[in-house]
Amino acid sequence: MKTLVIYGSTTGTTEGVAEQIAQKLGAEAVNVADVTDEQIAEADNLILGSSTWGAGELQDDWYDGLEKLKAADLSGKIIAIFGVGDSASYSDTFCGSMAELYHGLEDSGAQIVGAVPTDGYTFDDSESVVDGKFVGLPIDEENESDKTEERIDNWVKEIKPSLK
Repeated sequence: MKTLVIYGSTTGTTEGVAEQIAQKLGAEAVNVADVTDEQIAEADNLILGSSTWGAGELQDDWYDGLEKLKAADLSGKIIAIFGVGDSASYSDTFCGSMAELYHGLEDSGAQIVGAVPTDGYTFDDSESVVDGKFVGLPIDEENESDKTEERIDNWVKEIKPSLK
C-alpha cells in the first residue's frame, strides 16, 4: 500500500493540514506543483487537498495538477479529497475547491471515498455538497481551528479501511 497526499497551498495552511493527514496515514505529502507522473503511478491511494479561492475555485497550482491527474491511469486507485476554506467570509462557496477535484476525477476509474456529513459545519452553500454530504473533508482553519484535529482524526479513521 502506498498513499500519497497531494496538496495545493498558497499561504501554507493547506500544506499544514496535508502534513497532519500524511503523518496520521504514514504517507508522504507532496505539493501538487512538484508531483511527478511516477509518484502518481506508484501510489495506490491519492489524498488530494486544495485551499479554496475566489468563488469556490481551486488553488492555482491545481489547474495543471488536475490535468496531470486526468491524463494518468487512475483506474483501481482510491482517492479521498480534503479542502480548506473560510465558512464565515465565504459561506456561499465554502470549500468549493473539493467539488472541482471531485467532478474532475469522478469518471477517472478511481474510487472516491471519504464523504463527510454537513452536520457541525456552519455555511450557506457549497458546490462540494453532493447527495447531502461534502465530497471530502472540509477544514476551516480560519474560524474553527479548534475542530481541525478531531475532524482529521475522524476522517482518517473513516477512510483507512478503504485504502489499499
